[in-house]
Amino acid sequence: MSISKKIALAAAATMLLAGSAFASDTQVALVPGGPHPYFTAWEQAGKDAAKDFGLAAADYKVPPKWELSAQNELLESLLTQGYNAFLIFPGDPVGSVSTANELTSAGAPVIALAGCLKDPSPAAFCLGTDTGHSAYLGTKELLKAMGGKKRIAHFTGFLVDPNTQLRIDAVEKAAKEEGAEVVQVIADIDAPEPAEEKINAYLAAHAGEVDGIITTAWVPAVVASNALRKIGDKRIKMVGIDHDEVVLKAIKDGYVDGTMLQNPYGQGYIGSFAADKLRTGCKVKADAPFKSNALTTKFIDSGTVFVDAAQVDTYVTAMQGITKDLFANFEKTYLDCAQ
Repeated sequence: MSISKKIALAAAATMLLAGSAFASDTQVALVPGGPHPYFTAWEQAGKDAAKDFGLAAADYKVPPKWELSAQNELLESLLTQGYNAFLIFPGDPVGSVSTANELTSAGAPVIALAGCLKDPSPAAFCLGTDTGHSAYLGTKELLKAMGGKKRIAHFTGFLVDPNTQLRIDAVEKAAKEEGAEVVQVIADIDAPEPAEEKINAYLAAHAGEVDGIITTAWVPAVVASNALRKIGDKRIKMVGIDHDEVVLKAIKDGYVDGTMLQNPYGQGYIGSFAADKLRTGCKVKADAPFKSNALTTKFIDSGTVFVDAAQVDTYVTAMQGITKDLFANFEKTYLDCAQ
């Protein structure tokens, strides 16, 4: 069956289900670089967006492993299956550009989500956490909790992740401003096995030599939280990232001082809305107030917030508020939908 026929059938089915002549035939694919708990919020975000905006589909599709070739093969397959708009966390900020060009050449808009493609790229824009700013703020919060003590260990994510170097640089900058020292950076550990091995080994040998831990990736935050609980000594201060239950419980119990929340749900929800708008006639505003980062001049911050023990029970409300505020003026601010 041709792509056009698949799209037509999907559109017809959606219109019957929605009971509306205004249902869209847009089929969005939300595709991370590989399996990871951070991105699971995209699945519900896509479902909610499809329902709220009458999309034919907004489906979460995950490559089997963290390899650029695996993501590229999945994206090409999804295009042949009839998906006609793509939200992509780049497997590589440079290496993913050629596949993004293939998708847009076939008429499918591409938005970089949670991580950016490196300019020049065909991505309409990049919607994600200002990861450098988040890591900088998290380090400042850690140093505040540490008081006069100045030795920090930094546990972070995959080196292929375009956000990792931004986070390393930001932590170093914040530490230097406060006269603190980053005594150890352990990267490439945003998966259970390497995180368990390297973090536990480091703390077994060097726990007495550090006063604080900053984690800027999901799995290291979970492993470090568990490690500090096992040690049982709350002398070492820690600021984590994201909203895993292990981290939130460690905050409640006093083993972790706080966490920097991101907004993956908002990325998937607003990204799906924007992809449909771009596919059905809207354009990115020439004067849209994008920010710049190390990879692109077309960046939109999806929001971040620090949560400590006082706010940990209401963190969902905090992130819902950020999404609501961003969505309220998104079309007006970033899109030109004049027909």
